[in-house]
Amino acid sequence: MARIAGVDLPRNKRMDIALQSIYGIGPRVAVDVCQKAGIALNKKSDDLTETDIVRIREVLENQYKVEGDLRRQVAMDIKRLMDLGCYRGLRHRKGLPVRGQRTHTNARTRKGPRRTAIKKK
Repeated sequence: MARIAGVDLPRNKRMDIALQSIYGIGPRVAVDVCQKAGIALNKKSDDLTETDIVRIREVLENQYKVEGDLRRQVAMDIKRLMDLGCYRGLRHRKGLPVRGQRTHTNARTRKGPRRTAIKKK
């Protein structure tokens, strides 16, 4: 089992699909990484040699920000918005949708489960 950027790649999957299990790598970046490392897209992750894994690691380290570094950067960007007190930062702070979605109905993912008022007799 190949371990790249602290993530075990799924077994018996094509390389362009297996690389997408790493945070920060989507379909397009996975194809680019395979091409830059000189690995066939249809090669299975189980068939990788040590040299293939080293080449993929080098490409990811030198040209892309993935996993812990990317998570840290995203968290710092959100923290910066909150510290500035801008509109997006306030929405993050309150736990409401940030990108203009309506909240009168919907938005249950951000707001959490409904809190119903208790009726007294």
